[in-house]
Amino acid sequence: MNCRLLVPLLVCAFAVTGFAQTASPTPEDTSPGRPFWRAELPGGTYVVALAAISSVSIHEYLVDGAARVTEVSVDTLGSVQARFYYIEPNTPSAPGGIGQSTVDFLEAKAREGLDRSGTDVWKKVVKKHPEATHAHTVEFRLQSKDEAAALFKSLDEAWRRGRGANFKP
Repeated sequence: MNCRLLVPLLVCAFAVTGFAQTASPTPEDTSPGRPFWRAELPGGTYVVALAAISSVSIHEYLVDGAARVTEVSVDTLGSVQARFYYIEPNTPSAPGGIGQSTVDFLEAKAREGLDRSGTDVWKKVVKKHPEATHAHTVEFRLQSKDEAAALFKSLDEAWRRGRGANFKP
């Protein structure tokens, strides 16, 4: 067989084979990859693979009767749990609305005083070690109950549908 004819045929066959391989991608090329849920907050960024999430929750509780917390928790198959929470003073409502303006006024003054003193305990994550060590816990402070509800909705929908999502308040 003439080599002049064989070489162009081999080059053409290689080019066609190479083209066929790039034209029909492998399953790895067409898969969307692992979907992630990402939250970008003023205190940092949290990213988790949806397949690693084992449970999500939103709930409210009181801390020593002094603070009301709305918390979103993300439990994972790994060793890290994420908590996103909004904390506010637990100020009881005045009976029948009588004196509520006084309760509101005192709460506002207390917040003003804390802001002026540089103590922003209502705005930051606070951890007391060693009594309340939070090993393997990532915590983020939220600005409002509405923000906690929106974060939970984004997380819950992404997890149940298996589609990645980004949350940014």
